[in-house]
Amino acid sequence: MKVHLIKEKTIFLFSINHTNCYFPLEDWVDKIRNADWEKPEDILFTFPSCDLLGNGSSRVIFNIKGNQFRLIGKYGFGENQVHLFICWIGSHADYSKLCQKGLQYNISIY
Repeated sequence: MKVHLIKEKTIFLFSINHTNCYFPLEDWVDKIRNADWEKPEDILFTFPSCDLLGNGSSRVIFNIKGNQFRLIGKYGFGENQVHLFICWIGSHADYSKLCQKGLQYNISIY
């Protein structure tokens, strides 16, 4: 199923303030536009270095720009398409701070 990216504008706004991340994020969006997923594990075929979070969170952590940045997305598989919500984007260091607080499972600032 094709992926419907929700809050794509968030990626553009983030890249304005983090210009060194613009092209890696653009590449990520291109891969999302061409993705064809039937189940969560299919995300790993498109992004082998991503992490599917457990605890029934339906969340995935994408590595951006060689793992310098992280993007948290929440996915939902529907009948005809996959919805991918952008929940958070930040540096790897900021992501580590979220994890220390256990926020990676429920943060949604966009």
